[in-house]
Amino acid sequence: MSQLEREITQPSALLDEQGGLIQVGWARHPLLDCNLEQIRFYPVRFLQRFRVKRWDYYGVTSPHCYFSVTLADLGYAGQVFAYAVDFINGSYHEETVTIPFGKGIALPRNSDGGDSRYAGRNVRASFRVDGEVRRVEVKWDDFGGRPLNADLRFRLPADHESTVVVIPIGERRFYYNRKINCLPAEGTLEIGDRTTVFEPATSLGSLDWGRGVWEYNSFWVWASASGFLSDGRRAGLNMGFGFGDTSAATENTLLLEGRIHKLPRVRFDYDARDFMQSWRMRADRVDLTFIPFLERLAKTNLLLVRSEVHQLFGRYHGTVLSDEDERVEFNGLVGWAEEHHARW
Repeated sequence: MSQLEREITQPSALLDEQGGLIQVGWARHPLLDCNLEQIRFYPVRFLQRFRVKRWDYYGVTSPHCYFSVTLADLGYAGQVFAYAVDFINGSYHEETVTIPFGKGIALPRNSDGGDSRYAGRNVRASFRVDGEVRRVEVKWDDFGGRPLNADLRFRLPADHESTVVVIPIGERRFYYNRKINCLPAEGTLEIGDRTTVFEPATSLGSLDWGRGVWEYNSFWVWASASGFLSDGRRAGLNMGFGFGDTSAATENTLLLEGRIHKLPRVRFDYDARDFMQSWRMRADRVDLTFIPFLERLAKTNLLLVRSEVHQLFGRYHGTVLSDEDERVEFNGLVGWAEEHHARW
């Protein structure tokens, strides 16, 4: 681990009375109370909600498919979107509902409790935390001409570590994020007359929980994976770069059997003209090649809010060195890497 990175080990509020970050760095657990009511971005208080971004993104990976659903409040607008990726035939389908000013989307204050929900005419989604179990339920009446019903449960033991970062973006902006990999998953996904069953022995879930105030023009790269090594151990990867001041913390981690191993700054090499070419991720303890097999392209243009995401699904090959100097081998672990440009 880089000696310059700071690990947060004591609880506190996220923001002080002036809207400044009390602590900056990374943590293994969500120790900070996300008191967004202390934001002091604009002198006129009611305008601040339009700059705050909040989202809960759940995903589940099985040997044959990936399914994800998100509830997001971007200030100007809210979004509910879900997508299902079929690894066997190399296809995916995605649906999005956009809600002016995020009306009807409820998101919790912190990532370790509370419910997220939205109920509209054709879409209903809820994320509930009940002790060590997180339940994700989605009903989408018209998902590409077929009804979608998902009922998923992710298990998060109290000692399961996650990647938590608090990153400043300029003087008043910031990013508070928790990413959890390798959650044992079970449940069903029904799309039309096709049912996929997820079982903990083969399926793992993930959560991307984000809160913050970004620059209007933002860019980031995110790479992630949750799966099983050849010896049966659960292993996850989380790496990225882009926005903000990451001198005190990056989000680069290896998760091995529920324990975080902090990784140094990682260099990404990829071709933005052809994302389907192999990606390289390298650092003192990281030597990985990511080979895509499918590209998901998602574009949003709502005038004030625009985004373009190139998300590549593929397989990770190479090695990562743990904190105990174990050389962890990745031989085709399925995951993704994405480049995201946003104006929001």
